[in-house]
Amino acid sequence: MTAGHDAKGEGAKASSRARFLLTGALLLLGIVFVALGTWQVQRLFWKLDLIGRVDARVHAEAVPAPASPDWQGMTREKDEYRRVRAAGIFSHDKSALVQAVTERGAGFWVLTPMRLEDETTVLVNRGFVPTDRRERAARAEGEAAGTTEIIGLLRISEPGGAFLRSNDAAGDRWFSRDVAAIATARGLTNIAPYFIDADATPNPGGLPIGGLTVVSFRNSHLVYALTWFALAIMSAGGAWLVHWRRVA
Repeated sequence: MTAGHDAKGEGAKASSRARFLLTGALLLLGIVFVALGTWQVQRLFWKLDLIGRVDARVHAEAVPAPASPDWQGMTREKDEYRRVRAAGIFSHDKSALVQAVTERGAGFWVLTPMRLEDETTVLVNRGFVPTDRRERAARAEGEAAGTTEIIGLLRISEPGGAFLRSNDAAGDRWFSRDVAAIATARGLTNIAPYFIDADATPNPGGLPIGGLTVVSFRNSHLVYALTWFALAIMSAGGAWLVHWRRVA
């Protein structure tokens, strides 16, 4: 009988330890979930601030595109989507076509080097052309000659390529607007580390079509925060139930 009581006592102790460990684990998970939810709230306010700043840039008066002394200090967070203007001469024969999917369907962005007055070069995304108009001859009317002024949004280079599709400089197949790679492939020097998305000012003949920049930021931080906080509440509730069963 003593042995039986001892076994029951050991079993009760083991059960108590298991419940204690489970309660602690659930409480620890709750703390982790609260921390993750708090982090998502911080990210939410950061994203809202970013959206506000970008919206202000997009609708601001156009300023001169950054010159070479300012290139080194440029960052995506500080400079992307600034509304800028530039004037120079296009080198249409050195344009690169970058695959694109837009509200007008599939086709290509036409990225053309523009030589500026200070002898630097900036790539200008002159706009979209559909697949059946990719050849220069099919859109020759839109190739402006002489000094041209453009207004558009400053964009930071997109190195490497698109998701699962790397740029192929040797094959002249481009899936992202990689300024450095396009410059190397076209033999361009003294080139700005950014490109400019031209605005919707019509080109002769109607192509390329500018002004198709999509300024959109994914913002799911509130959903994520609520999910983490809900998991924290569930963990706390689970810990309470385990503790209540132990006490009971």
